[in-house]
Amino acid sequence: MKASRVAVAVAVTGSLLLAGCGGGRGGGPGGQESAGDERTIRAFDINPQPREKVKDGGTLRWGINEFPAQWNRNHVDGNLAMAAVISNALLPSPFTSNEKAEISVDPNYVVDAEVTDQRPKQVVTYTLNPKARWSDGKPITWADYQAQWHALNGRDPAFRIASSTGYQDIEKVARGKDDHEVVVTFAKPFGDWQALFGPLLPAATNRSSEAFNNAWLNKIPVTSGPFKFGGFDQTAKTITLLRDDAWWGERAKLDRIIYRASEQDSLISAFSNGELDLIDVGPSAPDYARARATSGAQVRQAAGPDFRHFTFNGSSDLLKDRTVRQAVQLGINRQAIAQSDLQGLDWPIALLNNHFFMNTQEGYQDNAGDLGGYAPARARQLLDAAGWKLNGAVRHKNGKPLDLRFVVPSGVQISKSEGELAQSMLAQIGVKLTIKAVPSDDFFTKYVIPGNFDITPFAYIGTPFPVSSSYGIYANAADGRTWNANFGRTGSAAIDESMNRAAQSLDPVRARAATNEADKLIWQEVNVLPLYQRPQMVAVRQTLANVGARGFYDLHYENIGFTN
Repeated sequence: MKASRVAVAVAVTGSLLLAGCGGGRGGGPGGQESAGDERTIRAFDINPQPREKVKDGGTLRWGINEFPAQWNRNHVDGNLAMAAVISNALLPSPFTSNEKAEISVDPNYVVDAEVTDQRPKQVVTYTLNPKARWSDGKPITWADYQAQWHALNGRDPAFRIASSTGYQDIEKVARGKDDHEVVVTFAKPFGDWQALFGPLLPAATNRSSEAFNNAWLNKIPVTSGPFKFGGFDQTAKTITLLRDDAWWGERAKLDRIIYRASEQDSLISAFSNGELDLIDVGPSAPDYARARATSGAQVRQAAGPDFRHFTFNGSSDLLKDRTVRQAVQLGINRQAIAQSDLQGLDWPIALLNNHFFMNTQEGYQDNAGDLGGYAPARARQLLDAAGWKLNGAVRHKNGKPLDLRFVVPSGVQISKSEGELAQSMLAQIGVKLTIKAVPSDDFFTKYVIPGNFDITPFAYIGTPFPVSSSYGIYANAADGRTWNANFGRTGSAAIDESMNRAAQSLDPVRARAATNEADKLIWQEVNVLPLYQRPQMVAVRQTLANVGARGFYDLHYENIGFTN
């Protein structure tokens, strides 16, 4: 499954996904060749076509592997990849990214945005498009920006936010010369300021914790995009979007988009049978082969800021000791898991040894050190030292077995396979791993987010902002209880300090250095164990244009359609 990094989103395919926190719509790296691999990995693969070559009308049937309940993506339960895929067609964001992760304003919402002062404080001024409005007829104004800052700055714990990154650094959001000018003053510098206010929600949602937490629960009450909300069908598990004729931008080519939620193994069958036009295949060799063999279909591939990983729950009784977490990590052969996951996918097999930067991104360096390797002998020594002694095949301490729950979403074969591999590896160091399959729709909201697991696998979906999009995943809980998007529930003041220095630097070289300092500390802490940069693999009808494996490229939903 998938999850957003501090503000991105969850779950599409062969693995559930979480979005990355930090704002923006999400993204992926530029095309380059992987070492030792002659194939060029594409920055994006969406069959780009000019609008005049895309026919008017039609219905796009889009398969998803989760049916979100919380549609406020700034809420901790809404920070899901699938919620982002759908709501990106419906909600405003001030900026858009191209395939090279170059950021520019989205002129449908913002005419101009720039740093207008740096001394004594950083000031950013936004000039809003006066045509932009919400589906209830209200204009989008500075007040929407101000209310979003109030909700997300982390000062009121009643707002169950995914992340306060960036918003916590703002001193004030004020009206400029008129309602369509927003003046944002920062208390301390924030380099990734373009990551903020996307997606933007209306002021009414953000003015109270009650509305923030509940107004978008099983509801999409207001929109502002090329499509509008058409309805949910809870029985059929479909979400329908309709072209919004009140949209002031270029008219959407499609009449409607119907998202259909099902478990991953059912999605590939529906695609192969012609019932769906688009699904995320994910790193599943059988699904990849089946999609490629489907008549009239193709699999589009790109590198993205997305990575597969195991999260270790540092708040669980069995893993609260960092030494135990380090031992378990050393007992897992990441290379063997990556080899198993990626075999048959026409994708280079390379371990990811950084929590912030992908292998194909500038700033990447290997910070794993001796904790990144497979070292079962050392793992056994650490467990012995921590008081976990072998009793038969399984270690015990104080009469309790070292039996870890490996929670996976049902219907996702890759997660089950990873669990079985890890189970065999950890048995060699006296650790029992019990695989627990749970319904896909419950995986994040009932297990991952509340911490009802010991280890769990999924994919983080990133953005063009590696620091701010990941900050919330590793941020310490100031009160010791509120972890927001940090599902590993471990952190430190030192990690926060390094991430803060990275976030506050307007110099990208210094920001990358501070980011790598944080990364070294996270390897010691054992929160998220990176496996590999996840290939974006999207199966589509060959006639579909302007959609597919998007990398860092933000899809323009109004341009998606069929060429014949």
